[in-house]
Amino acid sequence: MREQYRTTELSAADLAPEPIAQFTRWFKETAENPAIHEPNAMIVSTATPDGRPSSRTVLLKHYDQAGFVFFTNYDSRKGAELAANPYASLLFPWHPLARQVIVTGRAQRIGRDETAAYFRTRPHGSQLGAWASPQSSVIASRAELLARYAELAARYPADTQVPVPPEWGGIRVVPDAVEFWQGHENRLHDRLRYVREGGPDGAGAPDGAPGPAGAGGPAGETWRVERLAP
Repeated sequence: MREQYRTTELSAADLAPEPIAQFTRWFKETAENPAIHEPNAMIVSTATPDGRPSSRTVLLKHYDQAGFVFFTNYDSRKGAELAANPYASLLFPWHPLARQVIVTGRAQRIGRDETAAYFRTRPHGSQLGAWASPQSSVIASRAELLARYAELAARYPADTQVPVPPEWGGIRVVPDAVEFWQGHENRLHDRLRYVREGGPDGAGAPDGAPGPAGAGGPAGETWRVERLAP
């Protein structure tokens, strides 16, 4: 099974000065494409301290110059792995456009006020679901999960405020590198990666041939662009 991608060349000169602006360009185009369901779906990969990886699909809920935010149960597998090893990878697989975006960086919990503000925007059923599910834990049956949900629905009817579960909240992945992948014929794909230089974290650059530098984001932060072989 193989497909020849026929798309427009992606050059460093076409890129925005920093990765969030470039992500915004691509995300807007993706969100407007009816062939792509849930353009904010991303694969989050984490690992234990001894390097055993795990991946799952979650929904991006917010992004800005500070990073990419999703929400989870902190006691879940990904929450526990990030607590022990705070490095993560995010992959946006936009197949109908022959595009991918890969973010690598450090994960950190967001503030409780920010978590509470988002929690209030969730549908009532999703708020109850955050309480009902001990995410990633072994349970006896689906009936047990539904019984827990019914108990919570009786305790918190639709017209009442559901408190934020203490073990539930947001994770922000602060990028140190963001790769934009555009598929082409003969597997000669474009892979352009922004690498953080300077800034508050003082993040160094991974190996690779340097390209043009761009500026943007917090004071003192710059991004180097490099092209990777496909």
